[in-house]
Amino acid sequence: MNKVSLIIPAYKPDEKLLTTLKEAAEHFTDILVVDDGSGEGFAPIFEAVEKIPQCTLLRHSVNRGKGAALKTAFAYFLQERPDFAGVVTADADGQHRTKDILAVAKTMAESGEITLGCRDFSGADVPPRSRFGNRITIGVFRLFFGMKIGDTQTGLRAFPKESLPMMVSVKGDRYEFETQMLFEMSRAKMPFRQVAIETVYIEENSSSHFRVVRDSLRIYGLILKYLFSSVAASVVDALAFFLLKILLPRGIGLIPATFPAAFLARAISSLVNYLINAKVVFGNQTNRRSLVRYYFLVVVQITLSAVAVFLLEHLLVIEAAWLSTLLKMIVDTVLFFFSFRIQHKWVFNSEKEV
Repeated sequence: MNKVSLIIPAYKPDEKLLTTLKEAAEHFTDILVVDDGSGEGFAPIFEAVEKIPQCTLLRHSVNRGKGAALKTAFAYFLQERPDFAGVVTADADGQHRTKDILAVAKTMAESGEITLGCRDFSGADVPPRSRFGNRITIGVFRLFFGMKIGDTQTGLRAFPKESLPMMVSVKGDRYEFETQMLFEMSRAKMPFRQVAIETVYIEENSSSHFRVVRDSLRIYGLILKYLFSSVAASVVDALAFFLLKILLPRGIGLIPATFPAAFLARAISSLVNYLINAKVVFGNQTNRRSLVRYYFLVVVQITLSAVAVFLLEHLLVIEAAWLSTLLKMIVDTVLFFFSFRIQHKWVFNSEKEV
């Protein structure tokens, strides 16, 4: 395929890499292979790679991770292939068929949009860890980001040239990089397409260098930071609301105590949430723009929360402070998922759109 470079990051590969490259070389005029610090023991494999005319070998002196290897190739492409339309990435373990690589690359080239190759995980031959891991991340992305992605862990992805500068700047050097790319795509509202590809697991994916515990923590650590911030603020909010419901009179004039208690509790907890989100989650985004947007969202969310709790208190005939607090926690949990999407895409968005 002309004007599309194939990128393959490789760490301690075997003969399957050469098989993939020989088949791909019949269709791609430019292939970038990144040796991610595989070591001297794998020199014969990479010597064979260099003998394939279509291949350019890029090297890391030490293992830096799949994300770092992809970014090295993206940066090289941007500098050395200015006339090309984009890239398609594939894995080195033979799990991506040439026909699927071509289909994903073609869709990207024709549409000008990021294209993901999505596997079907319902088959009996899919390893349990892959089926379980993908189901979790698919659910997380739909719930938190509103992204309907059929395969969040696919390594077969195609990117138009215009999207690569942003991808090079995405945080993460190992497997979490691929998840972080999706986060940034969501935040920048970048359109993407999905292409169904064959699900291939060779020897139950035994050649994968994915470390289940460590790499899963890297991937989900990005999401856990969001959750930690919200849980911390929710605890502060619930405690403040509980104390205020006890301390405040049953009503102030015609205004029930639920309203001032909810507003004051949220004023306290929102500051905690803003500071954690701005400093820890979204990377030092404490500025006037994010502060104004954040508190605009807070006012809307406080109003919705107070109204919902008040109506439910009367509907369910609830008077005990602890029951009101529990009810408020449930209401705020529902509102949290909507708030998260707005914070991610609007409040703390640096607005670098492609």
